[in-house]
Amino acid sequence: MTVLDSSSATLAEELLLRSGAGDVPHPGGTLLAHLTRVYSRLGNWEARPALRLAGLCHAFYGTDGFATALLPLERRGELVAVIGDEAEAIVRLYASCGRSATYPGLGGSSPVFHDRFTGREFAPTDRQLRDFAELTAVNELDIARVDPDFRQRWGSGLLALFTRLRPLLSEHAWVDCEEVLAPGSG
Repeated sequence: MTVLDSSSATLAEELLLRSGAGDVPHPGGTLLAHLTRVYSRLGNWEARPALRLAGLCHAFYGTDGFATALLPLERRGELVAVIGDEAEAIVRLYASCGRSATYPGLGGSSPVFHDRFTGREFAPTDRQLRDFAELTAVNELDIARVDPDFRQRWGSGLLALFTRLRPLLSEHAWVDCEEVLAPGSG
């Protein structure tokens, strides 16, 4: 087990281990290794605690790009008990994103979020957009760092997405986007 810097993070890591995250293959090792790197990177970016915890737990319900779910949505209360309402709401939002329908409108004047679990569309709040953008950036950048083929295949498209999302990203996130995804990086 890694050493995390809060009791909530330690409890979240224990739940991740019990849920099998240490056995799920993922670029750069296991899903648990990826989630721990995301948590640490968000700390480097000076993200608030709820966003860091959401980063550690962002794959609990699976995502549009990673189908493996560690917990079904019906058991959201278990994650809430460990990381709190705010962090779990970020995890739920991130997991629910229907990417092909949502990404094209992100960065525009009236983005619409498409929930892949419910089929519902809604206008996210500014805070939801910022959290979603930051979590999307840290997730994709971690994979791009550990998987050169991923970076080669998807890097230019991700850089275009994050350029559109630049007003929503922290300065730390944007610097990492340029460092990892800019042509000639890596």
